[in-house]
This record gives sequence, C-alpha cells and structure tokens, in this order.
Amino acid sequence: MEWLEILGTGIGLLYLYLEYRASVWLWIAGVIMPAIYIFVYYDAGLYADAGISVYYLLASLYGLGCWLLSSRKGSRNEASEGETNEGIGHIPGRLWWWLAGVVLLVTLLLGYILREFTDSSVPWADAFTTGLSVVAMWMLARKYVEQWLVWILADIGCAALYFYKGLYFTGGLYGVYAVIAWFGYRRWSSEL
Repeated sequence: MEWLEILGTGIGLLYLYLEYRASVWLWIAGVIMPAIYIFVYYDAGLYADAGISVYYLLASLYGLGCWLLSSRKGSRNEASEGETNEGIGHIPGRLWWWLAGVVLLVTLLLGYILREFTDSSVPWADAFTTGLSVVAMWMLARKYVEQWLVWILADIGCAALYFYKGLYFTGGLYGVYAVIAWFGYRRWSSEL
C-alpha cells in the first residue's frame, strides 16, 4: 500500500495548493484523493478515516456545485449576506454552536461504534479528527474563511494519528496541511 499512499500524498499536495489558491479545480483532486485513501486507511485499520474518505468524495461533488454557483453569483455581483463577490465570507456566529455540536455528536457516535464493533486501536482519536473534518469540509464548500482554523486542528490531530499508525507519508502530508492552512487562513482573510 505504500505506493498508493505516496500517490495519495502527491494528489493531496496538489489539492492543498489548489485550495490555497481558491481554485475550483481543487474539487477534482478532492474526488481522486479520497478514492485512493479509502484503501490506504482501511488497510491501516483507520475505519473512520476510510469512511470520511467516502464523505470527502461526495462532499467534493457538493463543493464543486457550490463553488460553480458562487462564481455565477459573483459574476452577476449578487453576493449573499456575509460573502464577498468572490464568495468567500465569514461564518455567521450562530452556526459555531451547531458545528461544535456536530463535531461532538460525530465523535461520540463514531467513537462508540469504532470501540465496540471494530479492532481500531485509536477509536476516539479517529472519531474526533473525523468530526472536525466533516465540519471543515462543509465550511470549505460554503467558502467560510474560518474553515482554515478547523482544518488546522484536524490536520494536527491527523498528523499525530497517522505517524502513530506508521503512515509516515500521510502524517507528513497532514503536517504540511496544518502549516499551509495557517497561510490559507491569512490569504483568504486578506481577500475579504
């Protein structure tokens, strides 16, 4: 599986570059990369991460649609509340509580399932990073600048988890993701 992990890492770096540039092409890489990682994570016993890869694949299709719709609105100068004409905006304050609830719910439910019904050696860590990733991916699709902050937390957790499980290329990739996410946050913030 190491060659597949290396391929996924390469596509992941491309994805990160495209996300940083706020390029709609990130969603194409966002379909290919999780398709690869479904197999890598399953083989490593990271079942929640294998499952989240299915979610990423579907969310990438949703994100592509959102971004294409956003670019059409932007070209007509019809920005929605809280958004710039480019579609990047701040998350409405009231959503933070809902999103924190989603992370907690996903962590508790998935952590329990992984602990009781799989041989996962890291059920709660796997579930928590999955919960963060679910929320961050939805925020990215909506072009909320704060998605970068959630990704930083998720990426740091994932990097530690992958190094622990011996997925060194993937752990390194997520370490790079965490650093670049900080720069992405600053870049998107300046575009507002």
